[in-house]
This record gives sequence, C-alpha cells and structure tokens, in this order.
Amino acid sequence: MGTDRCFLSVVVPVFNEEGNVIPLHGQIIEAAHQTGLNFEIIFVDDGSTDNTLTELKTLRPVKVVVLQKNYGQSCALDAGIKHAQGDIIVTLDGDGQNDPAAIGALLKKLDEGYDAVCGWRKKRMDPFSKRFVAKGAWVLRALLVDDGVHDAGCTLRAYRRQCFSRMDLYGGLHRMVPGLLKWQGFKVTEIQVDHRPRLCGTTKYNWTRIVQGLKDMLYIWSWRRHPVSPLKSTQEYLIKEIYDVVA
Repeated sequence: MGTDRCFLSVVVPVFNEEGNVIPLHGQIIEAAHQTGLNFEIIFVDDGSTDNTLTELKTLRPVKVVVLQKNYGQSCALDAGIKHAQGDIIVTLDGDGQNDPAAIGALLKKLDEGYDAVCGWRKKRMDPFSKRFVAKGAWVLRALLVDDGVHDAGCTLRAYRRQCFSRMDLYGGLHRMVPGLLKWQGFKVTEIQVDHRPRLCGTTKYNWTRIVQGLKDMLYIWSWRRHPVSPLKSTQEYLIKEIYDVVA
C-alpha cells in the first residue's frame, strides 16, 4: 500500500467464518496489488460467535469493524461502506465463494463509464434447492424491481463512492442496490464471475432470508411507485469496536 489517499476499498461482511477469513484476506491482497492502486481491506464482523474475530485480529493490513450483535448482511455492508475511504468500493462475501481475482475485471468494466458493476454467478456452486429459490426470486424481481441484472444475490460488485451518498442498507436491501441505483440514473452493468464451492463453515441462507427478500422487493416496488424519501433508514446498528492495522 502507498501513502497517498486510499483509492480502492474492499469491504467484506463476515459472520462465523473463522476458517475462511485468513485465506480470503491473502487472496484479496494479491488481487488488489494487481490493480496497481492504493487500497484498504475492511472486514465487518457481524456479531460472530466463533473465532472469526480472533482470526481477523491476526491479519495485516486490515481494518476490522466489529458490530455489537448479528444485524445481517445489509447492515454489515452498510457499516463497512460508511468506514471506507476509497473512491471505488468493492464488496464480496466472506465465505470464500466469491473469487477476489475478479476485482481487476470489475474495475476494468467500471472504467468503461459505469457507476456500478455487478457480478453474475452464471455457474453457481450451490445446492439445487438454493439455485431453485434464486431462480424464483429472479422472476419476481424482474416483475417488481426490474433491475436489469441476472444475479442480485451476488455480493461481488464494484461501485463508485457516489452510489451510496443517499443510501442506507438494512433488512436485505443489498440485493436491491442495482435497482435503486438504476432508478436514480446511475449506469449499472454486470459481468460473469467465477463462483467457488464453500470449503469451510456453513451457509447462513435459510427460509427467513426468502421472506425478507420478498418483503424487500415489495418495499422497493412500492417506493418506485411513490418515491419520497426511501433510502434513509431509521434502523440503527451499534459498532462495538474498530481495529485498523496498516502494516
């Protein structure tokens, strides 16, 4: 990392991913170095109850934002984005299934004049049940949200900072970001990215996320019809502590 102002921020929300954070951190460093940009890596510990935080404290360089409890992926992403210093923000999951090697391709596409580039896991390494639900969600999202992307559930994305100047993430709204940006006039596109099998830990996906996703789609559909002040949340999350280790 250089001493100039940070240009690239990589934000990773994690919840009980003790076996994944160390190898993922190394892969992010390798991918970030290949961009030639100054960078920072921000892990947001979303109330982990295993040894995730202990593992995170061994990493260099890193900024760790520790939430008071488990608030969910959207709030964890929001906390990381709000503590990011970069002009470009890349987000990815902490389970190791998103390949950080795609960061360079995301940034290259961003340079074509886009404000946000979303990853599309065309070949998903998930159980059939999860892929089946995702397909159903895609049909509903096309009807209610019409965000123009194939894979709203993929966290691997690159954004320009201004995308979040008027947006708070909560509930499950991180999946709705492409639609929200599109409706505000931002240029959004997607590229195909690799999706890797989970090697450690267990998925956090369950039926409550399905219900939350439907609620979010209906909320966004309603806001699209009556756009008043939809992007600011009254929900608050508490930050317990922050670790920032440069080297």
